[in-house]
Amino acid sequence: MTCKKLSIAIIGGTGDLGSGLALRWAKAGYPIIIGSRSKAAAEEAAKKLAKISGGQVTGDENSLAAASAGLVVLTVPFSNHEPMLNIIKDGVHGKILIDVTVPLAPPKVMRVKLPVGGSAAKETQDFLGDEVRVVSAFQNIAADLLHDLTATIECEVLVCGNNKDARAEVVELAKSAGMTAWHAGPIDNSAAAEALTSLLIFINKNGPVTHAGIRVTGDPKS
Repeated sequence: MTCKKLSIAIIGGTGDLGSGLALRWAKAGYPIIIGSRSKAAAEEAAKKLAKISGGQVTGDENSLAAASAGLVVLTVPFSNHEPMLNIIKDGVHGKILIDVTVPLAPPKVMRVKLPVGGSAAKETQDFLGDEVRVVSAFQNIAADLLHDLTATIECEVLVCGNNKDARAEVVELAKSAGMTAWHAGPIDNSAAAEALTSLLIFINKNGPVTHAGIRVTGDPKS
């Protein structure tokens, strides 16, 4: 007997990061719903991702995608963050929402600029309330590595959220997409992961490496 996997809506799923996550999870067997402002654009992107992954990928308008999925992932630029929360808020009630948003302020994307609320994910939790289990994750992963299904992703994922069970589910989702993830505490701690993105962008642009990321090191506990 096989366990039916949770359907995942990727809001902003036509973008580089959203489509990369969709591709990885579709290949792992999760039913994916690509969300976009335009249903036609979402369906077009879904067809391409389904062909590459061999998985089940459909497309719909953002609010309908969020309402029809079991879990929702928000992958939009920070400038669209608050407007998109207003669009999907009714559809995420009672669900886990993974917020991948990074509060970048173009063109100065190599400078940390956290919002007044402390972090993008913290603002999401405050806006949606406790009936939505907001989890922050995947801010530090390079989108092009997600799209390369043969690539080994060495950068690890910090998972922040107030609900331990919701964090655990996201840790497992990261594993299914070929990544190592760590419980990193309550949603307030998302500020650290979000800020790291600007640092990593700076290193990639100015250092001798590409795809700079983070890894957690240490000795095994007895």
